[in-house]
Amino acid sequence: MPPDTPFACLPIAGLTPMTTLDFPERLACVVFTQGCPLRCGYCHNPHLLPPRRGEPHEWQDVCNFLERRQGLLEGVVISGGEPTLHRELPAALRDIKQRGFATGLHTAGVYPERLAQALPWLDWVGLDIKGWGPNFDRICGRRGMWRRSVQSLALLLDAGIELECRTTVHWRDFSLRDVEKLAMSLADCGVKRYVLQIARDTQCLDPRYTSPLTGIPSGHAVDLLVSRLAPHFEQITIRR
Repeated sequence: MPPDTPFACLPIAGLTPMTTLDFPERLACVVFTQGCPLRCGYCHNPHLLPPRRGEPHEWQDVCNFLERRQGLLEGVVISGGEPTLHRELPAALRDIKQRGFATGLHTAGVYPERLAQALPWLDWVGLDIKGWGPNFDRICGRRGMWRRSVQSLALLLDAGIELECRTTVHWRDFSLRDVEKLAMSLADCGVKRYVLQIARDTQCLDPRYTSPLTGIPSGHAVDLLVSRLAPHFEQITIRR
């Protein structure tokens, strides 16, 4: 039975009904929220960036879907956009938990106060680390985001929640040395699971990110880097 709480007014941009990739070790669906304050040049979902207000029927439609998936799905991931942009996020996660599903969140951690409010209702978080220090703000196109992301990383590490940090690597933003320095910085912070995602070069927000580049590291060079980094993590993978 649905919980006796009002439906959250999250602006829903889409739903993937089943995935084995977006919530480790769980069969899940992914709910995408509309709106993101960041402007990463490599972003391949620019249609999700403009914010808007949600309507009650949007979350109710999601909950109706979940009712039909009882016993079939194990978890629900809320992604974006940037889900922590929305004050309704904690209520939505609570709603999911009360329906018996494990909860996951994809976020860049740029609203640490709202992430803190959501923590009691979360089982797993995929934290998007854009870069380290000033590079974070440069890559995401917004000032002041790096400090917020660091606060969120500290929150998650202190909470002991299941955590996967991931970095989208576009070679316009990174060299192999940059990737290594970022990875080692995260390992020093206590991050145990790390994923490198090689950016797509199509449908990017910034057209420059679709232009051919010279001197791109070979796949073999990237694999060697991951091998060197492996002793510093419990798990490190690369997604191409």
